[in-house]
Amino acid sequence: MTDQTNSAGDSPVTTRRGIRSFVLRQGRMTEGQKKAYERSWPKFGLTREQGMIDPREVFGRDALLNLEIGFGMGKSLADMAEAAPEQDFIGVEVHLPGVGALLKEIEDRGLENVRVYAIDANDVIDLCLPDAAVDRVMVFFPDPWHKKKHNKRRLVQPEFVQRIRHKLRVGGILHLATDWENYAEHMMEVMTASEGFANTQADGQYSPRPEHRPITKFEKRGERLGHGVWDLLFRRTN
Repeated sequence: MTDQTNSAGDSPVTTRRGIRSFVLRQGRMTEGQKKAYERSWPKFGLTREQGMIDPREVFGRDALLNLEIGFGMGKSLADMAEAAPEQDFIGVEVHLPGVGALLKEIEDRGLENVRVYAIDANDVIDLCLPDAAVDRVMVFFPDPWHKKKHNKRRLVQPEFVQRIRHKLRVGGILHLATDWENYAEHMMEVMTASEGFANTQADGQYSPRPEHRPITKFEKRGERLGHGVWDLLFRRTN
């Protein structure tokens, strides 16, 4: 999940692409996360400095490639990777405790099909991934920026979607999920108007949760409170 807050305030964090869709959350790694990071980052970590990667070289094989933007504490990504060992997964997360937590999951489960970026997803998209290299991009529960004056900071915007489109192969899937109805409506509006994408469901319809997307503790809690969850699956058509 990409929901991130900053205990020091919610002033925007800027990058070369302008206002980011998140603010860095303050927090330290636990001892276990820190040790996992120290042990496993050299093997599983990817950096901006490596430049444009060849996924086949990174993973040592030619396999379906999944990209999750904002994996939170990493459990869902680890669940997906464990359930589909024949596929490869790249996770992006700026929150270092989350990176450490995912690396610990990778160690504990003996996963070999996961790699991790600990930088802004915009840099991964622009500088690190070749065009038409990814089979599925997943953005689960991004920060909704629910105040109207903050809506412009939402990650899912027309320009972002088009940049994602170029990284997907034709036929690849962009999978979005949110538990904020207003954001779901915003996502549907953006995706429906986006060139080169078609809804996998009927026009304007949300998708049932695919089996490959794990139900998070966060999501289960929301369901108990009566909150809805909306999934959108759009296919790149050209």
